[in-house]
Amino acid sequence: MAGMPVVELDAEVVERLEDYVAEFARDFGVITRARWAAIYLQGLFLDGERKSIEPLSRRVSVPGWHGDTEQALQGFVNQSPWDEQAVLRNYRRRLAQAFADPSGVIVIDDTGFAKKGRHSVGVTRQYSGTLGKTDNCQVAVSLHYSAPNGDYPLALRLFLPESWTTQPERMTAAHVPVTEQVPQTKGDIALKLLDQVRSEGLPHQAVVADAGYGLSVDFRRGLEERGEYYVVGIAGQEVVFAKPPSWAVRPEMAETGRPPTRWYLTTETPPPTVVKRLAEELEHTPYSWRHGTKRPLHAEFAWLRVWPAHRWQTGRAAADVPDVEADARWLLVEWRTDGSIRYALSNLPATATLEEAVGLWKTRWHVEQGYQQLKEELGLDHFEGRSWPGFHHHATLCFLAYGFLALERGRGTPTALDAVAEEEPAVPFQA
Repeated sequence: MAGMPVVELDAEVVERLEDYVAEFARDFGVITRARWAAIYLQGLFLDGERKSIEPLSRRVSVPGWHGDTEQALQGFVNQSPWDEQAVLRNYRRRLAQAFADPSGVIVIDDTGFAKKGRHSVGVTRQYSGTLGKTDNCQVAVSLHYSAPNGDYPLALRLFLPESWTTQPERMTAAHVPVTEQVPQTKGDIALKLLDQVRSEGLPHQAVVADAGYGLSVDFRRGLEERGEYYVVGIAGQEVVFAKPPSWAVRPEMAETGRPPTRWYLTTETPPPTVVKRLAEELEHTPYSWRHGTKRPLHAEFAWLRVWPAHRWQTGRAAADVPDVEADARWLLVEWRTDGSIRYALSNLPATATLEEAVGLWKTRWHVEQGYQQLKEELGLDHFEGRSWPGFHHHATLCFLAYGFLALERGRGTPTALDAVAEEEPAVPFQA
């Protein structure tokens, strides 16, 4: 429940928290920074409606300190040059030791932060799925890990809209690193974050994302090029072939002896259909994927093989030799009890079942619950600074707090995370 203490800060918990933060001491660069990190995490755990620096500084106790706590925390979060990427790498290593599992799932999503004014880095009027509307806000791309024994956030990076990337002086004033001062789509950012996690060897069976990412052909291809299995949302306006298409070189090219430049659909191939229209003809299979706090959660689904028909009118390049098996994808359709319909594409193996697909698709629940905890309990969206380093330092400290709570729960220590109904783990598929 928002505003309630996240963990009881008794002496033993404080001692374990200090030991936990000590594991990252070298990553903070200076030993005093590790001390302020522990103080900051304690402030994130304590009761209070706002977890921004000013009110947080009034709640924490700093034994032996006689200076200005707020000023010290401001310096630690906003001005101190510690490398949050080094901290996050060590954090992911530490959490992986406790929770990594080959059946784990990486969930890609973004989260919005409502803001007033125009000076906070990355802020503009833009659509946020978190807010459910277009508003003045920041949006950050995130990766979250869900495994049978626990879940935790992996990475987060602010998205910079065009109103920022076209104004170098604005980015410089907000201390945006030069390497980040380039236009990047959310999908580009997500793939870069995924590359970081992959380079660290985190075991996982698939990547899951909503339609904000899945509708991008380039994003799906990026996952495929990385050898990732995925279940990603789409809008339903995409066109697919419901039966294997047939491609051929046009006869006139063969007769003249000129090398073929394109493959085109044969006349025997029925034209593709819009996913939404195809879904109207499909049988509904009732399926329950987990037990909620009051009743089983269920919906109706369809799971069938399709062949995406992106730019089918223009044919295929000569080097893009048609392969019916390689071109096939799975279409997942979900008819929800509220009357809404969701669609997803997947490159899971041809042997994958509806149960396996739904198990993966519903791991997005962990992101929703995880970011609810990060925001309502740990103050992720309470940061009031304006700079790039300050925002990412605060987010990193919130991740550390979440990770500590996950480890405490692994010890059997009750935390606010236990107030959320447990999700059944995703069903591993057999490749």
